[in-house]
Amino acid sequence: MQKEVTVGSITIGRRPFVFIGGPCVIEGRDITLRTAETIAGITRRLGLPFIFKSSYDKANRTSIAGFRGPGIDEGLSILEEVKTKIGVPVLTDVHSAVEAAAAAAVVDVLQVPALLSRQTDILTACGRTGRAVNIKKGQFLSPRDMVHAIRKVESTGNTNIMVTERGTSFGYHALVNDFRAIPIMRDFGYPVVFDATHSVQQPSAMTDRSGGESRFIVPLARAAAAVGVEGIFMEVHPDPKTALCDGENSLALDQLEPVLKTLKAIEEALWTS
Repeated sequence: MQKEVTVGSITIGRRPFVFIGGPCVIEGRDITLRTAETIAGITRRLGLPFIFKSSYDKANRTSIAGFRGPGIDEGLSILEEVKTKIGVPVLTDVHSAVEAAAAAAVVDVLQVPALLSRQTDILTACGRTGRAVNIKKGQFLSPRDMVHAIRKVESTGNTNIMVTERGTSFGYHALVNDFRAIPIMRDFGYPVVFDATHSVQQPSAMTDRSGGESRFIVPLARAAAAVGVEGIFMEVHPDPKTALCDGENSLALDQLEPVLKTLKAIEEALWTS
């Protein structure tokens, strides 16, 4: 039986799908609040539940010179302001077990990054907080392997779990999507989210940073909506060309509303046919 996940006033696992999105990393207070407010307005107009996503630290950059964010203290302060001023739940990455409790004191969803999805200490630390946990499938894992990550969080007594498909390594600097992953992971009983932006990432392809093919974001998101998912995840930035992290695989903010409108129409056609 499919479980439902509660995040604030949002229930994930019902229709319509939840939208999870925002800039990859917190670039500053003003841009974060402006982006969150704009996305919140779009999702309200469309009747979609929304969780704002941005990270206080991106510890898995290609280069030592890569922009990581403001750090946990300043970052959590900004995310708390998004919660209180914009009135939406927030999600952030956790890169070590010791960060879990501090992040959980502010955010509504703790996200385990794909590259850390086998790390038992992080998974169990996130689980013990009682917060919802979004586990991103490692690029190196089969969808069936994700049951073990789920069981690690479940071992803490926490069943407020989501799993996210974000592509699978295919040779060097490339990812592909196998859409069988969505029903396979749904068989574990938890909501499945599709990350349409990291799925087009080209890991480390720009020598000292990752590249991406943003033109494929929308086609992949449409495909995932047609398969049927409980959530769509996108990195959204006001100006991807100037983004300090993952701009090449981010959706421009001014493109978001028509994209979400299309995805909602696909979902409605799927479930009314």
